[in-house]
Amino acid sequence: MNAVDLFRLEGARALVTGASRGIGKGIAETLADAGCDLAVTARTTSALDDTVRAVEGRRRKAVAIAGDLAEQGVAADLVDRAASALGGLDIVVHNAGVTPMDEDGAPVVAPLQDQRQEVWDAVIAVNLNATAALCRAAHPYLADSDRASLVLVSSAAGLIGFPTLESYGASKAAQISLARSLAVGWASQGIRVNALCPGWTRTDMTAFATEAEPLSDWLASHVPLGRWATVDEMVGAALFLSSPASSYVTGHALVVDGGVSVPDAGMAGRTLPPSPFTTE
Repeated sequence: MNAVDLFRLEGARALVTGASRGIGKGIAETLADAGCDLAVTARTTSALDDTVRAVEGRRRKAVAIAGDLAEQGVAADLVDRAASALGGLDIVVHNAGVTPMDEDGAPVVAPLQDQRQEVWDAVIAVNLNATAALCRAAHPYLADSDRASLVLVSSAAGLIGFPTLESYGASKAAQISLARSLAVGWASQGIRVNALCPGWTRTDMTAFATEAEPLSDWLASHVPLGRWATVDEMVGAALFLSSPASSYVTGHALVVDGGVSVPDAGMAGRTLPPSPFTTE
């Protein structure tokens, strides 16, 4: 097998959560390119129409499954329905997640001391509790596979201090810890578990920041590469962790962040704009 073939996943059965847009949609399309049949999830099946068309356009099977991970029991149900539709699971890429929001769905960007407990609880419920439930439900299916890979899409926010988005950063750090623990616990069953940690990436989820120029510029100024990432810059790492190319990689947090999590990355001699979080 040559190096390029190591990235092929012909006939593999994959579940990608949060696949209606952004990084999740890009990962689903990339796995289809590599040869996977896919179950893709989002809150509604209609939101997955573009993803399903893209996968089927690559001549791979695509199954759309709806479910809100904020609801009790939905994570396990998504896994079971995906495994039933595909005849098992070889790969699970858990990308679905949320940032802090108010009752109207508007982003909440505020220090912890100024946030209501309900906002914190909502983020933890989806990003951590549903992640644990999904992993628990996926375990028996992955244990039956001879090429099992579980990828938790975390964030560079779980590796650095992120004031005003403490709940998001804490939940993503917990995902990294969970991936490491499961990697050790499940290794004897041939299940590899890794985390993927994107940096600041332009998606619908981050529009609240990318469309606010002072905040967008300030965040980009702390990235040694000096810019936001695109979705296309994340999918190769997800394919690597899902494929035989990473067959000896487990318990790893693969960071794709332009250098933002490097210690003192923001002290690299660049002129930084003023923080939008401070007033004088």
